[in-house]
Amino acid sequence: MKRGSNQKIYRSSQNAPVRQCFFCSQNLAEIDFKDVELLRKFVSGQAKIVNPKHTGTCARHERILARAVKRARFMALLPYIRR
Repeated sequence: MKRGSNQKIYRSSQNAPVRQCFFCSQNLAEIDFKDVELLRKFVSGQAKIVNPKHTGTCARHERILARAVKRARFMALLPYIRR
């Protein structure tokens, strides 16, 4: 793609537009582990942390999110596994 063209940027493998990070767009500096509803958006049905390719989170916020999810699991706010 040439510079200055007005076409959308697509991922080569999925043909989907690149998603912007949720936390960057909301200007959230910190992710609180006590905000369980927010954390559930980034956890799958099997209680796994969802891949950043699917959620669109940047690397910085993905690390902060992983730390918050692990703390919430330790404090028994989120489950480790689903039955």
